[in-house]
Amino acid sequence: MNINPINEAEYYRDCTLCPRNCHANRSEGKTGYCRAGAGITAARAALHYWEEPCISGTRGSGTVFFSGCSLGCVYCQNYDISRNQAGKVISIDRLADIFLEMQEQKALNINLVTPSHYVPSIVKAIEKGKAKGLCIPVVYNSSGYESVEILKLLEGSVDIYLPDFKYFDQELSYRYSGCRDYFEIASQSLKEMVRQTGEAVLEENIMKKGVIVRHLLLPGGLSDSKKVIKYLYNTYRDTIYISIMNQYTPLEQVKEYPEINRRVTKKEYEALVDYALDLGVENGFIQEGETASESFIPAFDYQGI
Repeated sequence: MNINPINEAEYYRDCTLCPRNCHANRSEGKTGYCRAGAGITAARAALHYWEEPCISGTRGSGTVFFSGCSLGCVYCQNYDISRNQAGKVISIDRLADIFLEMQEQKALNINLVTPSHYVPSIVKAIEKGKAKGLCIPVVYNSSGYESVEILKLLEGSVDIYLPDFKYFDQELSYRYSGCRDYFEIASQSLKEMVRQTGEAVLEENIMKKGVIVRHLLLPGGLSDSKKVIKYLYNTYRDTIYISIMNQYTPLEQVKEYPEINRRVTKKEYEALVDYALDLGVENGFIQEGETASESFIPAFDYQGI
C-alpha cells in the first residue's frame, strides 16, 4: 500500500496524470485530452469473461470500465466511453464499495480498465476497499501510455499490470493515436510496471502477480507488430507474458482510415504467431476463433455502477 497520503484534488487542479501533460484544471470543469472531469466516471462494473484465461478463469474478472482516455485510438472498441464520454460520476466511497461487491460475486480480481486519468482517486478507493476486507488482486488494464511518476503512486496497490504495447513506429502511433512518443513512453512505463511486480506468479493457472503485455495486430501492421514482439521478448524474456490479439474490429469511426477498415486476415495473424514462436516466446496467449466481432464489446449500460 502506498504509504504517502494522496491529495487527489491537487492532481486534478493542474492535471499531468498522463504523458499529454495538459495542465487542465479539472477541478473547475476544464478538460484535457482525456475529456474527463475531476469526478470518477464509469460506465460498467461487472464480471467479465473475455480476458486472458489467467485473468478471467471460469469465475470472471471484476471489471470496472472508466470513461475517458488519455490515448484515444481512432479504432478503439470502447469508443462510446473513451471518446463519447458515456458514463456516470461516482464517489471514491462508491468505487470502493463496487470493488467489494464484485469480490462478493466471487470475482478473481478487480480489473481497472482505462484508469490512468483517475489514479489518485483509485488509489484512495483501493485503500478504503482493503480497509473493509478487499483481498483479491487488483489489475491495472491500460493503453500502456503512462506516466512513470503516476505509476509509482500505484506501487503496493496494484498486483497485476495488463498494459497494451501498440506500436513500434512513431508515424503509426501518430496517425492512429495522436502521439509520436508512444514507443518511448510505453517502454519506460512497462519497465516501471515490471519493477513493481517482478516475475509473474500464477497459482492453479490464475495470475496473482505480474505483467501481461497485450499487442493488437492491426490490418497491414504485421511488420510493425513483429518489431514490437521482438522488443518485448528480447527485453523481458519470460519475466512477462505476451498476449497476441487478433480481435481488431473495424467500427464506424475508422471509415476515414481505409487501410484499417477491414479485419485482420488469418494469414496475417498466423504469421505473427509463428514469428513469436520462432523467437522463443513461451509465456504467451493467442486468440482462436472469431474474436473480431462487436458482440465482444460489452454494453456500457451502467451495470453495477
